[in-house]
Amino acid sequence: MKPLWRLNKYLYKYKLYLFLGVVFTFISNFFVIIPARLVGIAIDYVVESFSYYQVFDDGEVVQEASRSEFLKYILIFGLLMLAMALLRGLFLFLIRQTIIAMSRLIEYDLKNEIYAHYQTLPLAFFRQNSTGDLMARITEDVSKVRMYLGPALMYGINLIILFPMVIGYMFTVNVPLTLYSLLPLPVLSVSIYLVNNMINKRSEKIQRSLSGLSTFVQEAFSGIRVIKSFVREKDSANQFQKASEDYKEKSISLTKVQSLFFPLIMALIGLSTILTVYVGGIQVIEGAIGYGVIAEFILYVNILTWPVTSLGWVTSIVQRAAASQSRINEFLDEKNDILSTEHLEKEINGHIEVQNLSFVYPDSGIRALDKVSFEIKAGKSLAIIGTTGSGKSTIANLLMRTYDATEGRILLDDHDIRSYDIANLREQIGYVPQDVFLFSDSIANNIGFGMGKSLDMAQIEQAAKDADVYNNIIEFPQGFETRLGERGMTLSGGQKQRVSIARAIVKSPKILLLDDCLSAVDTKTENAILNALEKIMKDRTSIIISHRVSSAKLADQIIVLDDGAVIEKGNHAELMAIKGAYASLYEKQTQQAGEVD
Repeated sequence: MKPLWRLNKYLYKYKLYLFLGVVFTFISNFFVIIPARLVGIAIDYVVESFSYYQVFDDGEVVQEASRSEFLKYILIFGLLMLAMALLRGLFLFLIRQTIIAMSRLIEYDLKNEIYAHYQTLPLAFFRQNSTGDLMARITEDVSKVRMYLGPALMYGINLIILFPMVIGYMFTVNVPLTLYSLLPLPVLSVSIYLVNNMINKRSEKIQRSLSGLSTFVQEAFSGIRVIKSFVREKDSANQFQKASEDYKEKSISLTKVQSLFFPLIMALIGLSTILTVYVGGIQVIEGAIGYGVIAEFILYVNILTWPVTSLGWVTSIVQRAAASQSRINEFLDEKNDILSTEHLEKEINGHIEVQNLSFVYPDSGIRALDKVSFEIKAGKSLAIIGTTGSGKSTIANLLMRTYDATEGRILLDDHDIRSYDIANLREQIGYVPQDVFLFSDSIANNIGFGMGKSLDMAQIEQAAKDADVYNNIIEFPQGFETRLGERGMTLSGGQKQRVSIARAIVKSPKILLLDDCLSAVDTKTENAILNALEKIMKDRTSIIISHRVSSAKLADQIIVLDDGAVIEKGNHAELMAIKGAYASLYEKQTQQAGEVD
């Protein structure tokens, strides 16, 4: 139960719901006991009235009067029992409107807490954990916790209240009969617990099998073009059949265990009823009790059956909820180590100075940067050129403070970048990531994403023109209101990158950070975007990260990275003159472009 203690703050928050739920449960159980007692009284009354009726068998007037009186009382008993049933139904409704409603409110709060906490965690956390795992904890695990806070808590409270009330009253009526009638119930509870555990284990295996089956189908349909190209349809179908066979076997195994559930319950309830009738019958013969007590006790046994049965079920729910909450707590206990030291909020000019910057990725241990130093004056531009894995994108991550440097520091307007308020810093940087991501929303909302709710269509359209994507957008039937598919799949690769550039420049950032954003566009489109960017970059600190030297033409200064270290530094003419790595890369790429032409 220890992992579930964290939920006590929510139980305290919704304590009124919980308190009313307990009160309504207590009241509803009165309307469970009273009808059973009424049945006992009614049966004794019927038996006694029948004997009385036989005494006056010859007197028609007396017989008619007794019959009328008998029917009147039977009607009263019937109406009372109907009233008890209706009142119990009302309070059961109120119980669900309090305890179950409370569980839904806590589920809502818990999901929001987890999601909000996810947002605060650094990029390293998302590199170390899969999206599927993040989703599972905020959906499936929270749902299992809700089952503990709702049905399990409701039935648990009912069990705690009902048992003392019913058994206490049964003992006041007849102690021996109570002991015999309750004898099978502990066995029933333990049996249900064991069967439930078997069901849960098999259910988890089925879920894993179904998950694997779903993953296989998703990959098969996503890669259907490759499957057809290599004529592997039959192999794919055979693999699916094997996966389906595994799922079928696990499902049949679960069905076999589930088939024990209700027969087990009915057998033990039947045993309890037989014991009640047998012991009660002996006492009736001895004149110790009336017939009504036997009927009353049979009803009590049936009343207690579901709470006892639910005990094993509730225990299983609590176990699963504890395991799920433990998984949730694991992520909630994750801390964000990317923090501001001074919470400095100011409008930046864009003077960047990087001093002996080194960085090792915490999850992989790879040393991405080794004592990198450079300086960019406010309003000037820098191109960072290098092959794949040279550490270019790592510099972008450090400037955005998605990571902090292992050694060295970054100064922004002569202040350590760590001293700036993180949100304030990122709001003044226009970032175009290497891996373009667009939301399943309209093109206008994707471009205006960084503007918040105050979308200005004139600014959005101008940003689209600057990124050379305006003409493509207006060709769509709905123009800027065109809704993109998942990850922006409505657009081509080049169009997605240009929309991403428009999203970065629409908020007029002080620093423009382009992380290899022209890799998916052709030479003509690249030149068009670069010509547009020349105007955008004017009087704005700009960093162009690329493995293509053609993107470096606009920059005032160029640095060349290799294996995380700066090997060359200067402008285009200077680097070409020294005939080093930059010149070699330039000639090679220019030659390749000529061959393509």
